[in-house]
Amino acid sequence: MESCSAIVLAAGEGTRLRPLTQHRPKPMLPAATKPILAHVFDELIEAGISDITVVVGYRRNRVQSHFGPTYRNVPIHYVTQEKQLGSGHALLAAESDVDDSVLVVNGDQLVDRQIIADVVDAHERADATLGLVEHADVGEYGGVLLEDERVSEIVENPRDDRNYRLNAGVYAFEPTVFDAIRSAKPRAGEHSLVDGISELIASGGDVRGVVSDGLWVDATYPWDLLRVADDLLEHDSRVASQVAPSARVHESATIVEPVVVAPDCVIGPGAVIGPNVCLGENVTVGANATIEHSVLDTDTRVGGGATLRDCVAGRGVEVGAGSTVVGGPGDVRVGEMVCENAGLGALLADHVRDEGGVTYAPGTIVGSDALVHAGSTVRGSVDADTEVRA
Repeated sequence: MESCSAIVLAAGEGTRLRPLTQHRPKPMLPAATKPILAHVFDELIEAGISDITVVVGYRRNRVQSHFGPTYRNVPIHYVTQEKQLGSGHALLAAESDVDDSVLVVNGDQLVDRQIIADVVDAHERADATLGLVEHADVGEYGGVLLEDERVSEIVENPRDDRNYRLNAGVYAFEPTVFDAIRSAKPRAGEHSLVDGISELIASGGDVRGVVSDGLWVDATYPWDLLRVADDLLEHDSRVASQVAPSARVHESATIVEPVVVAPDCVIGPGAVIGPNVCLGENVTVGANATIEHSVLDTDTRVGGGATLRDCVAGRGVEVGAGSTVVGGPGDVRVGEMVCENAGLGALLADHVRDEGGVTYAPGTIVGSDALVHAGSTVRGSVDADTEVRA
């Protein structure tokens, strides 16, 4: 495959990551200290991609205003999926940009350049080539069955014990894929890319798979952002144990690696940061605060003497002096489902503010713009724009 262009699918919300996706799409959530989508762009560019089309939809202004017309001197062309009607529908929105082989990548999962390179190298004018990884649990994702490097079946959320590989969301396609997507019967009004590939298989198309040992990480639920950060800190040398030159770390503060501290952060005297902590741009940590295994997004403020463990904080969060996130695991309600023993101390969505001396029980989720009054104990789920009183 000689094509150096790629289509990145970044139009979806990521509903199971609410309330973090109330104001931005899943691809713009933090993986360590950068948006997931920025990591996807980095890996594409490192793999030799020189032209990127991004399909945007939900909260598309968040993507376009952040990245603009170029990223690392690579031009970015935006295509809008006006209604989010599935991944296949999203790819159809970019059909006019395709006249030859093209790479297609999910913009809301982390894949490294090895998977991308393996797919590009393996694609020799098959109708489709899928990037696959070995994974212990494919039940939440797409399982792929291979027979002599050809894909015989793709199963969403497989529950049987056949020898599945996980679909890593990296594809090389010929233009024939568009007719296959249109031919596939919609489900619940949505056109699935996987159904389009299944249609290719059923019609006798040449669909192949390549198993890669590259890194693949996904965030399905809010606490998965902690695991994403852990994997990046462990495997990505560009992320691990970096303190930006513009960050100000008091001489009496303690940094316990691995951590990543973004530009313009301020860490006060006696504070202890780490291990496995990611502080986004312009985060301030007060004197004698302790932060362990947490991801704090841009412009968050942590008051003096506060303690955060297993905490995910959105943008502009204010944690008052002496407040405590005890740490996980805890039972977390996601919509109508309860996830037991999730590894989450607390999720504080964008612009949550607590007045200090607050205790967060394991598994707490607090919606955007909530106000938690001093001395409160918070547990369970708190809706957006809510006041919590002691």
